[in-house]
Amino acid sequence: MNIALIIAGGVGARMQAAIPKQFLTVNDKPIIAYTMEKFEKHPAIDVIAVVCLDGWDNILASYAKQYKITKLKHIIPAGSVGQESIKNGIMELAKHYEENDIVLIHDAIRPNLSIDIISDCIGSIEKNGFTVVVVPCYSAMMETYDSVSSDKSFPRDNLKCTQTPQGGRLGQLVALHEKAKEKGITNSVATCTLVTEVGEKIYFSAGSSKNIKITTPEDIDIFKALLKQEG
Repeated sequence: MNIALIIAGGVGARMQAAIPKQFLTVNDKPIIAYTMEKFEKHPAIDVIAVVCLDGWDNILASYAKQYKITKLKHIIPAGSVGQESIKNGIMELAKHYEENDIVLIHDAIRPNLSIDIISDCIGSIEKNGFTVVVVPCYSAMMETYDSVSSDKSFPRDNLKCTQTPQGGRLGQLVALHEKAKEKGITNSVATCTLVTEVGEKIYFSAGSSKNIKITTPEDIDIFKALLKQEG
């Protein structure tokens, strides 16, 4: 069983919009609908679950009906931070599915992932366990402590830019969050960082520069251009 766990608990403050960015429309379709459609159409995905911002669950359910997202089986309440939202999703899935089932944790605001990205991530989890989708780092990377200057750089060949999906076997992910609780880790940036913070190794699968995360108004323009290119 392969499960897509879509995280839609953010409020989208950086977008400066009146509604959460995952529910903004692009070409008259909500961003989260594009995201759900990608998993709906993938033949290896059996179940979609969404961790949803409080008060938006009925809207999400209506979108699923409108866009024929038949694989959506669970709408789960979000937490106060991303790590808590993911944990809520994992622990709810653990009530319904087997430890060996695969869970792909994906940002609702990455609506342009491809079939290949999903397939490669599933394949890596099957082979290796914990996996994160990555792309090479092509830019020079500088470290700063004051946001305006730097005296240190990092070799970009040693760096990867992470995307989503990222995940593992359901039993692994349950254990991961239990270890995090034991260690007092409550606000890790992502599943991939949480894996390393508890002392585990995470493996890479191939991402794409087109697998953009919609964070700012400029990202909406990029997504529209990608849709035009593909359409």
